[in-house]
Amino acid sequence: MELHRIQQELRAQKLDGWLFFDHHQRDPLAYRVLGLPTTTVPTRRWYYMIPAQGEPLGMVHRIERGMLGDLPGARIPYSSWTEQVGALRKLTAGMARVAMQYSPLCAIPYVSMVDAGTVELVRSVGVEVVSSAELIQSFEARWTPEALEMHLEAGRRVDRIRHEAFAMVRERLRAGAAPQEVEVKNFFRERFAKDGLITDHGPIVGVNANASDPHYEPTEANTTPIRKGDWLLIDMWAKLDQPGAVYYDVTWTAFCGDKPPDRMRTVFDTVKDARDAAIKRVIDASAAGEPLCGYQVDDACRAVIASRGFGEYFTHRTGHSIGQEVHGSGANMDNLETHDERRVAPWTCFSIEPGIYLPEFGVRSEVNMFIGEKDARVTGEIQREMLLL
Repeated sequence: MELHRIQQELRAQKLDGWLFFDHHQRDPLAYRVLGLPTTTVPTRRWYYMIPAQGEPLGMVHRIERGMLGDLPGARIPYSSWTEQVGALRKLTAGMARVAMQYSPLCAIPYVSMVDAGTVELVRSVGVEVVSSAELIQSFEARWTPEALEMHLEAGRRVDRIRHEAFAMVRERLRAGAAPQEVEVKNFFRERFAKDGLITDHGPIVGVNANASDPHYEPTEANTTPIRKGDWLLIDMWAKLDQPGAVYYDVTWTAFCGDKPPDRMRTVFDTVKDARDAAIKRVIDASAAGEPLCGYQVDDACRAVIASRGFGEYFTHRTGHSIGQEVHGSGANMDNLETHDERRVAPWTCFSIEPGIYLPEFGVRSEVNMFIGEKDARVTGEIQREMLLL
């Protein structure tokens, strides 16, 4: 646990403390931020208060006194519900505003780990509960230099495999074959394993209307052949099979032939331009030292698609935070599904992935952006032109 840095951040955000709570390991963020082991599941509630200044203070049930491990600070034991309320008053004594893993109206579900009843209980002792979303981003979403290097290496490997996969499809098509979507998916999984990469599921390999389902994934029982004249979308994500590794997550598209219809070119160009507008918004803000929020990146991207008449077909946020989980806990580029006011913070990474999903085919173009101290950059190859297979 980075106690000194946590307290610095609390003071910077004008918060009196950060109150952690868990029961049955419902809040994995708490365990990661505090550095607690997850080998023992608590059957009783525990609390841990980190004040903006001074010594932390814990609260544990008498039959589970060791749940907070070696974390610094004294422990207040409790057994009864009345003792619990009294102990909460001690934990929050002299405080007006404390952060918890809570999100008003559940706007950011990645942070909304504490149940409504517990928030009500803490409020009942006279403190205001605010969201820990910005704190979580500082201590959960920020990368180390080592994480960045692992991301870049994963990107080099994934980009190489992606190039080989499209080449394989091209060769099969020109030989008169019709490879199945699931064959391409299995090609990626086998190459990932061979190249020291792991993933939670996927990749997405979709032709034509299947490419219009943003979370489509072929299986042995549900797969479509890829034929000449088809539209093909592949969304792939993986990370190195190493502790602390973070994901690389990109989407590329192709037409299975030499002469794509004008409609496909129009949609592809619109998505590409929207992606580039979002990238430019981030780069310009970083260069100027301008504070930037996730919703503003979404606005820049979505405006391009809406201006060309495809707004209703862009049905998801522009991008998501990336970390050790492919959908991380930092700011999302979102003013559709949520109004994400979290800062686009240094040493974090996120996707830019606009899409247009028509009934007959869907186009998405996805890159990853890393924010440095004074700059921003796309971390891998960028699809500039439609692939022709």
